[in-house]
Amino acid sequence: MKQQVFLEKINPVKDKMYRLAVRLLVSKEAAEDATQEVILKLWQRKKKIKDYTNIESFAMTATKNYCFDELKSKKNNNLRIVHQNYENKTVSVHRDLELKDELSWIEKIVNDLPEQQRLVFQLRDVEQMDFEEIGEITKMKNTAMRVALSRARKKIRESLTKKHDYGIKGN
Repeated sequence: MKQQVFLEKINPVKDKMYRLAVRLLVSKEAAEDATQEVILKLWQRKKKIKDYTNIESFAMTATKNYCFDELKSKKNNNLRIVHQNYENKTVSVHRDLELKDELSWIEKIVNDLPEQQRLVFQLRDVEQMDFEEIGEITKMKNTAMRVALSRARKKIRESLTKKHDYGIKGN
C-alpha cells in the first residue's frame, strides 16, 4: 500500500481516533501521542490493512486497545483533566464561565462512569457510530451495549439534575 492510499484511508478516521483517545486517556497530550502511535502501528502493518473490510472499526479498535494498555501502565497514573476546548469570543464572560463549568461537570461525570459505559457512550453519542460498529470495536453483544448506554445516559442525567436542583426544595 502506497503512502497516499494509506493516508486516504486513515485521514477520515484520525479525528475519531483522537476523540476516543481523549475520552479514555483524558489528557490531550496523551491522546495525541496515542493517536500518532496507533497510526504508526497501522502504517507498519499496512499490508494487512487492505484485508480488512472496515478500516474505521479496525483503527478504532486499535486505538481503544492502545489506550487501555496505556491506562494499565504506570506512567499514566497521574493524568488530569486539561480541557480548554471551548472558546467563543462573542459570548459574555459570565456565560463563558458557566459553559466552561458545565463542560467540566459533564466531563467529570463521564469520566466517573465505569469503563464500558464510558466507551459505549463515547462511541454512540459522541462519535455517532451504530451499534454494529460499536460491537465490532468493543466485542460486546447488542443487548449489553444498549444496557451500558442506557445506564450511562441515566447516570449523566441524574448527576446533572442533582447539580442543577441543588438548593431547590420541591413542593
